[in-house]
Amino acid sequence: MGTVTISKKEYRELTEKKLRYEYVRHLIEEDVFSPPPTKSKKAVIVAFSKTNRYNEKFLKSLEKGLHRSSHFTKA
Repeated sequence: MGTVTISKKEYRELTEKKLRYEYVRHLIEEDVFSPPPTKSKKAVIVAFSKTNRYNEKFLKSLEKGLHRSSHFTKA
């Protein structure tokens, strides 16, 4: 019993699921829970604002969230 026959649709579904699984497995293997490389709230805010992708309301909200975090310092 070395051969299995499946439809092209089933084959595509299985290969897509395998690719998704491999992607998730790769993400999990990385150190996703490591702390950010900086402890400076100001540096984080400046980096976000330099991208010009975020509005002031978001940046203020981010700053408020960082202020609550015990990881970040004021500088």
